[in-house]
Amino acid sequence: MSLRYPILLQKSDEGYAVSCPALPGCWSQGATEEEAVENIRDAIREHLAAINQTLPAVGVREVEVTV
Repeated sequence: MSLRYPILLQKSDEGYAVSCPALPGCWSQGATEEEAVENIRDAIREHLAAINQTLPAVGVREVEVTV
């Protein structure tokens, strides 16, 4: 499955900071823009995995939303 998330990329003195506004607390960084984007991909995967581990199996459902 492939999902798309908007990200915010900000240049800093140390490189790039990047966050995913749709997933509060999901952020990363990198020395280059490319590294930061790859790092946020990993962070998003890990963030979603952590959410899935904490959800109770009973009562969890999915909905599809078209934007």
